[in-house]
Amino acid sequence: MLSFFILKNIILLSVEIMDKEKVKLILEKIRPQLQMDGGDVELVSIEEDGTVKVRLMGHCAGCPMSQQTVKFGIERALKTHIPEVKEVISVPF
Repeated sequence: MLSFFILKNIILLSVEIMDKEKVKLILEKIRPQLQMDGGDVELVSIEEDGTVKVRLMGHCAGCPMSQQTVKFGIERALKTHIPEVKEVISVPF
């Protein structure tokens, strides 16, 4: 389980439209922590309403703690750096 993220040295410019590259940058910072537990994350889509859809892979895909990883890890990190993000949801394969 991914307990929390400490993201340093990330400077993101605020714009009205959520930038896919910003989301990818944050996910790249998170990815090594997921990979340490045998998992990974993939960006599926960014919806107009501010919902970010991701897919957990590897050990994260079947982990009983995957919802906590999405909500308290990935969503928290994205919302901290990209205020336009309203929600992060995990989608199955």
